[in-house]
Amino acid sequence: MCGICGYVSKKRITEDELRTMNDTMIHRGPNDSGVELYDGTDDYVIGFAQRRLSIQDLSPLGHQPMHSENGRVSIVFNGEIYNFLELKKELSDYTFKSNCDTEVIIASYLKWGINMVDHIHGMFAIALYDRETDEIFLIRDRIGKKPLFYWVDGENIVFGSELKPIMQCPGFKPEVRKQVISRYLYQQYIAAPESIFTDVYKLEAGGILRFHHGEITKWKYWDVKKVYAEKSKDQIGSYEEAKAGLKERLKKSVASRMIADVPLGTFLSGGYDSSLITAIAQEHSDRPVKTFCIGFDVPSYNEAEYAKEIAKHLGTDHTELYITEKEMFDQVSSIAQYYDEPFADNSEIPSMLVSKLARKDVTVALSGDGGDEFFCGYNIYDNVRTAQLLNAPGHVVNAIGKLPLGNGKLIDKMPFRVKVVAGNRDHETKTQLVSSGYITSAHAFVSGMPEFDTPMTAMEYLKTDYNDPANKQPVLYPIESLYNVKDYQIRRMLLDMDTYLPDDILVKMDRASMKYSLENRCPIMDTEVMEYSFRIPHSFKYHKGDKKHILKDLAYDYIPRELLERPKTGFGVPMDKWLRGPLKDQLLDYSNADYLKKQGIFDADFVSKYIDNYIVNGDAGPATGANYSKIAWSFYIFQQWYERYLCI
Repeated sequence: MCGICGYVSKKRITEDELRTMNDTMIHRGPNDSGVELYDGTDDYVIGFAQRRLSIQDLSPLGHQPMHSENGRVSIVFNGEIYNFLELKKELSDYTFKSNCDTEVIIASYLKWGINMVDHIHGMFAIALYDRETDEIFLIRDRIGKKPLFYWVDGENIVFGSELKPIMQCPGFKPEVRKQVISRYLYQQYIAAPESIFTDVYKLEAGGILRFHHGEITKWKYWDVKKVYAEKSKDQIGSYEEAKAGLKERLKKSVASRMIADVPLGTFLSGGYDSSLITAIAQEHSDRPVKTFCIGFDVPSYNEAEYAKEIAKHLGTDHTELYITEKEMFDQVSSIAQYYDEPFADNSEIPSMLVSKLARKDVTVALSGDGGDEFFCGYNIYDNVRTAQLLNAPGHVVNAIGKLPLGNGKLIDKMPFRVKVVAGNRDHETKTQLVSSGYITSAHAFVSGMPEFDTPMTAMEYLKTDYNDPANKQPVLYPIESLYNVKDYQIRRMLLDMDTYLPDDILVKMDRASMKYSLENRCPIMDTEVMEYSFRIPHSFKYHKGDKKHILKDLAYDYIPRELLERPKTGFGVPMDKWLRGPLKDQLLDYSNADYLKKQGIFDADFVSKYIDNYIVNGDAGPATGANYSKIAWSFYIFQQWYERYLCI
């Protein structure tokens, strides 16, 4: 686990400058660092750098950049390859010098070329230089567990695990990509391939970027919709077979993720997913597994007491810590520093706190992330099923299901319209749209967006004839054509795997854990588990209204039903209380009309009045009566980020 960065450039970026870029990620890798420059062809210079958090082979033999024995290949790598021991046996012709998985990637590339991605399984972001073919590859794992950004500057490319090294690169001039801001305000994250900066992108999950003589080629070696389409053709016939097969793969996945030369534990929230992963981990361990949970002194939200009972039943070495509101509030000031671009999913705060707790005792922590997306766990999936039972047209499900504004390739054609008059909003139009679930107040925030200047009521939207080729009002998410699946729940699950999981959930946990130099591993997102889940009939996942049915059934093999079967609560960060209390003055400064006009991003008069009214009344205006703390929070986080990195 670590952070990587580098470049392929005709500009003369020095070794010291690359080292400065690399050291912006010291929290990702405090144990070691490496910086090297290589002369390429056509006057290109290649720079590779890495910050190392030592997990496998703690000796200097694991140092990066790492090179093949024949000098052909150089690599920097962030992540873990979980099947590296199996691959070492298959690659017996290669003389290994270390016991780390990085060298296995090199040997795999020498045997299979870039097709080695079909053989390695794990979480990874890789930069690889092949001197023989004069190619540089950037590679990201199948589901996007590890991040990888890149900046394209003419014929040059600069990459990094975070935006920090790119921002520190000589010649980089940060320019906000205004087109993504309205989407960010709504969904609270920025979806790949876009980033907050112009000309800076995220390599998509399951993606490969090839840089060769100044030309960039991109493709996906693993794509959710294609893999689902292929694997779902081979459906498992019986429930018993599906359950046994899933259990076998989860046990193998957990076992491979327990291989480490440093202390390891699990996050145990008391929910089904984390409890199942912890139970399997304890089954594989000859000593009590260390488990970690944070609690809250609010009975209606607190699940720590259930986690404690489950830990007692499993016999784990359990640590719990009750968090005060002040401890949560104290994390707010660090969000921009560790999340690099605006990210407003407020569950990042408890994620940082549980990571801080775990890091006191372990360097690796297993989690249950991925269970909701792959096994139908979110409450929104009930809404989507309701829409299908009502026989609503596919595109209307976007309203009933309230799909997030996700993938950048589709969102540029949003069908929503907002009228802004004299710095205010046409409240009647907005209310009609909001009542049908089509819009949030985000869209009126951004200035210079002419596509939002025409009001359209929900009824007008619904009456639009989408079969008319002359119609220019597109559907928000044409997921029928994207996923070609009749079941609305499955469509939504695939959409979440493509967008919400890699761009929100995994970003949240990567930055929260790496803030404290903690490696987070997710057994449910193992390649075999993900692909096997596509073969499990959907009725085994959503059974008579019971979400995650088969995963819950597996958990009951280890843990009594009465310890798990309860309504899920989850803790809500008191955003509204903070924004209208201790953060009020800062929020007012951020929304000052003169400041906003100078900033040149938002509709200054509208936003200033909006925030003033929100702070006084707690809503967006007399016509709504709704609490708009979520959008106010997204705006606050954006401005906090802007103040840190682009302060005017």
